[in-house]
Amino acid sequence: MSSIEAGFGEKSRLKALLEHFSRIDDPRAPWRVAYPLPEILLLAVCGTIADCEDYEAIAAWGEARLDFLRRFQPYHHGVPSGRWLTVFMNRIPSGLFQDCFLSWVREAWPDRPELVAIDGKTSRRSHDRVLGQAPLHLVSAFATTSRLVLGQEAVEDKASELAAIPVLLERLATEGGLKGAIVTIDAIACNATIAQAVRDAGADYLLAVKANQPTLRDEIESFFTSAPPETLDHAADIDKGHGRIEQRAVTVARQVDWLSGARRFPGEVRLPAVAAIVRVVSKTELKDRCRTDTRYYITSAPLAAQAAAEAVRGHWRIENQLHWLLDVVFNEDQSRLRKGHGALNMAVVRHFAINLVRKAAEPARPRSGLRRATKKPAATPRPTSIKLRRKLAGWDTDYLNAILDVNIR
Repeated sequence: MSSIEAGFGEKSRLKALLEHFSRIDDPRAPWRVAYPLPEILLLAVCGTIADCEDYEAIAAWGEARLDFLRRFQPYHHGVPSGRWLTVFMNRIPSGLFQDCFLSWVREAWPDRPELVAIDGKTSRRSHDRVLGQAPLHLVSAFATTSRLVLGQEAVEDKASELAAIPVLLERLATEGGLKGAIVTIDAIACNATIAQAVRDAGADYLLAVKANQPTLRDEIESFFTSAPPETLDHAADIDKGHGRIEQRAVTVARQVDWLSGARRFPGEVRLPAVAAIVRVVSKTELKDRCRTDTRYYITSAPLAAQAAAEAVRGHWRIENQLHWLLDVVFNEDQSRLRKGHGALNMAVVRHFAINLVRKAAEPARPRSGLRRATKKPAATPRPTSIKLRRKLAGWDTDYLNAILDVNIR
């Protein structure tokens, strides 16, 4: 039995991944295929997990770890060169690749997400000045509670995000994938079209209201100034760390009939099924200064203040736990892939790797031979970082196998 086969009829996430890869149409003539598509994509995913940042490094890692790769695929002709990988990945249709990722995530992690943050990120060095090609801008959906990438959609630039968000929502909503979730998006999506797309997907929206909707923002601000205190719900919390203290006061108003009345005026923003408005006042104390910010949100979910606070804070995890990770740990901004579909396909491969590494079990920690005599209980070890997990996977194929060979629940 292959090592990707799990016991008692269960399926591993790797086996599911290879099955979804096999559904991608290979454009090459069968008699000319030396490196089958599942072998190529498995090599790309494993190499990316194992701390390789470009195709040359992935090909070199594959040569060194060919015995490991042959546990899962035959690799009769070994592994292709880095140049060959570059050319081939540029030619794979990106839409099929993204659909493969989305269906794999839905099978490997079948639980519906509770909070979904949608935001865009630019791969800064994927531009081509000679051809006048702008850098890749990817709109991603991130399950903030389970910390999983759910899907992505490529756009030309940040201004095109409005066209991509409904398409991404429609794909995520397949088979009820967003039913009951709360979708959080920044102020760029505060309009009736996006709000209705979220509702059509079976989810609720939580949208930031900023200066791009000045009339709506002024009305919400004025309402909180004059609203009777007994009609408002409050919550507060405090964070300490990174050299600062941040206090947040969240206020929710659920009496919002005035937003859906019979009034009409040019440019009026009328969102469907508005259930509450939210104000967040944050005070941040730094070593040499103090600043106060007030932010406003509008939502179709009748949230209590504490739930609203969690949803608002959850949205920023897409920046801290996805975009920052791609920039700093996966070094995405330094990638010069820019031909064909290569930049987008490798961005999806990184998403494969992030989901697998993040959900892997903690690696075994070596026990030190030196022990100090102490009566204090042993401290709880800190979780192993994604950066270190990738390095461990590159050094130790047993740990890489443990990352890949996790059974679907």
